[in-house]
Amino acid sequence: MRRGHSGFARRIGYNPKEVLKYFTSGESHGEALVAFLSGLPAGLEVSLEFVNRELWRRQQGYGRGGRMKIERDTAHILSGVRHGRTIASPIAVLLENRDWKNWQEQLPVEQGDAKLHKRVASPRPGHADLAGALKYNFPEARYVLERASARESAARVAIGALAKVMLRELDIEVLSHVVAVGGANVEHEVPWEKIQASCSREEVLLNCA
Repeated sequence: MRRGHSGFARRIGYNPKEVLKYFTSGESHGEALVAFLSGLPAGLEVSLEFVNRELWRRQQGYGRGGRMKIERDTAHILSGVRHGRTIASPIAVLLENRDWKNWQEQLPVEQGDAKLHKRVASPRPGHADLAGALKYNFPEARYVLERASARESAARVAIGALAKVMLRELDIEVLSHVVAVGGANVEHEVPWEKIQASCSREEVLLNCA
């Protein structure tokens, strides 16, 4: 990047010694998810419309669960962006959980009423429930389930959208499409323009170019 895009690097004050670092916080039925990203250079234009569309795309498609009908994710940027551009400080993004209102008594921050707690005695196969309960010596899997949840991936999508913002400045676009389902496979090269068209649709069932 320093060789091919040195002008861009100077313009936005990019420090090549730094790398992007992120982590997420929050539980599936907690009040919110929070995503943190550091390392983005100053001066990048951030489009909330683009970030929110990426979040919207996550909630579409075949096989989405009932939770997707409850949540309508929009990114609320708390820090790191001012006047529409990054300022080089860490970015914090808040994603509210609408379902929190149905779980405040079952999963309160304070001790609360133990009678309302919803135990999970049967860990889900293929998840981290059992491993996490053993690791942290929990008598059941509820707390591990809350973190080892597909809901957490919404925070990662928000972070990924911000990373795409930087890549766009380098004329790099990241897209994806399904190439195989069961025995059905794409057996020919798919033109980039066709992948772009499939990713820009307003209705997404299964993104097959």
